[in-house]
Amino acid sequence: MIITLVQGDITAQQVDAIVNAANSSLLGGGGVDGAIHRKGGPEILAECRALRAAKYGRGLGTGQAVATTAGRLPARWVVHTVGPVYSPTENRAELLRDCYRNSLRIAGELGARTVAFPLISSGIYRWPVDDAVRQALSVLRTASTGVEQAYLVLYDAATYHLAEQVAAAA
Repeated sequence: MIITLVQGDITAQQVDAIVNAANSSLLGGGGVDGAIHRKGGPEILAECRALRAAKYGRGLGTGQAVATTAGRLPARWVVHTVGPVYSPTENRAELLRDCYRNSLRIAGELGARTVAFPLISSGIYRWPVDDAVRQALSVLRTASTGVEQAYLVLYDAATYHLAEQVAAAA
């Protein structure tokens, strides 16, 4: 799989699947999740509500992933995954890696060849950016999947430059 770092808005990526750093309710929120729901339109929320009613009554678990339509986004699907909240006293890195693994698995099952990922858990969930990049790359570089191209979309210049440094050192 080819991995490309991109500075930009994940909702503008022209890919088969966009990964959403969702909250467990699947009903939208802030950050990446809110942006995807706002720009994707009501179709995404409608499918998320249906998923909640049918299978995820208590919400989507941390590290799990599920897909919906991409609505008005320039993609076919949104793969929603719930990242872990960072803890300096508990190692939750495996849960973070599960977000990437399970999102790739779902995307591959859908037939997606290109996938755009945000830097999961690095926003409101306070995961240190450098380690979040390392965790993402550790999965993306070793994954066995039908996905051919993965984009790690970093919102601002500072995060993008830090990600470039981490990627070059890894």
